[in-house]
Parts: sequence; structure tokens; C-alpha cells
Amino acid sequence: MLSAIAALSGLYDFVVGAFLLLAADRLASWFGVPPASPPIFSDLNGLFLVAVGMGYALPWRDPQRYRGYLWVMGPLLKGAGAVLFVAHYARGDSPASFLLFALSDGALALLTLWALLASRAPARGNRPAAPRR
Repeated sequence: MLSAIAALSGLYDFVVGAFLLLAADRLASWFGVPPASPPIFSDLNGLFLVAVGMGYALPWRDPQRYRGYLWVMGPLLKGAGAVLFVAHYARGDSPASFLLFALSDGALALLTLWALLASRAPARGNRPAAPRR
């Protein structure tokens, strides 16, 4: 399950980042906002998202070893991002169309959180005792 979530999250971040790098004007028009000015703002965000998306290759291949990446980029980053999208919309700083990012980031954050918690190793006190020799 963690591997599939890593693949989905990585693809999501990579695609959004690529759009910001290659078609920022078109993406802005789809969401009813002016393009970033200066364009370095969308370029840096795009570069960041492409790098985050590529980073998901590690937990995709070995999710148990790279659980830390999933925690930071999933519940922490995507969760905080969803909260910020909603907060900026509530303050009137962002259009309602940006709530799509709040929904997608929030859903991926919660899905990752659920999978991480469901797949954690049992606590020491809950492990069966080692057989005696």
C-alpha cells in the first residue's frame, strides 16, 4: 500500500511541477489567476515539486526504509499545504479554484497518514516473546 501511495504522490507532484515549469501561463488561466510575476516564482515552485516527485522513487521502491520521506512529504508537507490553501481562500487571498489543490493535497496527506499508521511495526510490549533456548 505504501508503495502505491508513493507512486501516486510522486506522479501528482511531478505532473503539477512540470506544468508549472513548462506551461505556467496555461495553468494559471485554468485556475483563473494571473501568471506569477516574476516567473521565477512559478519556476521555483515547479522545480521544487518535480524534485519532491522524483524523491518519491525511493519510498516507491523501498517504502519501509524511506518511511521518513513519506511522513515529511505526505502528512506534513501535503497536510500543511492543504491547510494553507483553505486558509488563504478563507481570507480572500485565493480563488475557490485553488480548493482543488486543498482537496488533492489533503486527500493524499490523509491517505499517506492512514497507510503509515496501519503499517507501523508493533510496539515492543506487543511483540511476542522470543522463544527460549
